[in-house]
Amino acid sequence: MRKRKWVTPYLETEERYLIRNTEKKGHWLTMPYTSLCLEIGMGMGDFLVGNAVRNPEILYIGFEKDETCVAKAIRKASEADIDNLWIINDDATKLPEYFEDKEVDVIYLQFSDPWPKKAHHKRRLTYASFIELYEKVLKDNGEIVFKTDNQGLYEFSLVSFAESSFQLVDCSVDYHRIPRDEICTEYESKFIAEGKPIYYARFRKRS
Repeated sequence: MRKRKWVTPYLETEERYLIRNTEKKGHWLTMPYTSLCLEIGMGMGDFLVGNAVRNPEILYIGFEKDETCVAKAIRKASEADIDNLWIINDDATKLPEYFEDKEVDVIYLQFSDPWPKKAHHKRRLTYASFIELYEKVLKDNGEIVFKTDNQGLYEFSLVSFAESSFQLVDCSVDYHRIPRDEICTEYESKFIAEGKPIYYARFRKRS
């Protein structure tokens, strides 16, 4: 996404939703929420903000490296005036720097870059090195919810998780064939409108 001129000064003055460093590591555990849900690659925040509004008892944290996406998501959170959401502007490889071991209940990986070239597969958020990070921060029996419109990425991800400590507990190659009362990401809403199948899988960390 092209960076807009307003983004940098906007983020420089943002104090309510943006986490600027790792000083809050471990702080999440002291907060009065029933669970902690993390979306990695949150895009412009439709899913994150919508769910935070719907479920005020849950703490939602977005992890996104693109500054423009972060700024737009913060604007949406500000308009909704919600308190159970924070956003981290950083790369997913830094995950353990922000979270203690076994701290997160659910991780959402939704419509991330498929990195189709074989030379780039290590950048996929479902590559083995990333899965090891998720295993570290997820609680025992914590879950990962994965969605994509890319069949190649879906098949790659099923194999990656099968070779890890995670167990496949649910999957679908046409997730929205059955209407669902769920908050969708920006891409998900677009693909549903176009009639594209959504590939879905849910994995559980073995205790």
